[in-house]
Amino acid sequence: MADYYFHLDQLTVGYNGKPLISDIEIGIKRGEIVTLIGPNGAGKSTILKSISRQLEIIGGRVEFDGTEIREYSYKDLSCKMAVVLTERLKPELMTCHDVVATGRYPYTGRLGILSEEDEQKVENAMKAVHAEELGGRDFNAISDGQRQRVLLARAICQEPDIILLDEPTSFLDIRHKLELLAILRNMAKASNITVIMSLHEIDLAMKISDRILCIKGDHIFKEGTPDEVFEENLIRELYSIDNGFFDPLFGSIELPRPKGEAKTLVLSSGGTGILVYRQLQKQNIPFIAGVLYQNDIDYQLARLLAAEVIVEKPFMPISETVKQKALEAVRACDRVINAGVTIGESNAAMKEILSLAEQEGKLETIGS
Repeated sequence: MADYYFHLDQLTVGYNGKPLISDIEIGIKRGEIVTLIGPNGAGKSTILKSISRQLEIIGGRVEFDGTEIREYSYKDLSCKMAVVLTERLKPELMTCHDVVATGRYPYTGRLGILSEEDEQKVENAMKAVHAEELGGRDFNAISDGQRQRVLLARAICQEPDIILLDEPTSFLDIRHKLELLAILRNMAKASNITVIMSLHEIDLAMKISDRILCIKGDHIFKEGTPDEVFEENLIRELYSIDNGFFDPLFGSIELPRPKGEAKTLVLSSGGTGILVYRQLQKQNIPFIAGVLYQNDIDYQLARLLAAEVIVEKPFMPISETVKQKALEAVRACDRVINAGVTIGESNAAMKEILSLAEQEGKLETIGS
């Protein structure tokens, strides 16, 4: 494991000597972003608190830069590791500048007096998270999004090699979620700082993480790259989803498909059907989608939301069998929506399908 900067070696964590999760094994390199995901109460915060020494490790080892973490003094550890947890700080009579400045305390003397260099690092940290204008404001009087930026600035101020964050995007609106994660990504890739965090937003975890640790039950459910982890059935099992779908292509959670007999047929291609599918789903209207090729982006969503998908193999002309199936759907449905079909040589049969829908007075063309 010499290649790893941070190594959880058969780690067991829990409370009061009672194991919650056992045999946690993962090696993390410098500059990697590792995200813990899983249902509420699975133990993500417990892992973070254990590797930051806020909870006693029950078994196994945590090695940090080749040294077992319990061999570090708390002062030495605070110079290497910064922690931003979900507990809301309520410091009395402290400005945001004061809160950020506490990140320099591991480097000051007993009196905690900041040097000119320390003050410059405080200013630089606040600038890094776009919080310069908050310096003189009461920490308890700012918004949740501003508070998260200030706490991240405090962590940056420590000049750590690794940052641990527990649900850093909680309470943030989408703009500030994206801003915070962009800052973390820049820190990891530009400054080679290792980031370990928990996230509830699996779509964001999918986009920012180098590695994912799935937490469920008393052992690690799955560990791997986002491509290995964010698979429809795996996420369904991890979160025990029985009332919807996870779509790995879009990185989105989808509500269940409408139930009942489908009397609406949607004809589309190249992504033109997506908005129509979602609109019909909102209205709880079951629908048939087609004719779609298996490599069409519309197919990827239609297979989750449509009651039936009339499908053809990629790059093949629409076969007679598939065409007849679509014509039968036109006759059986009360409504045919042309969401925007681009017709070429391979799908020329769509002309006949659209023509029948128009002849029967069922055709609705989006945008006409």
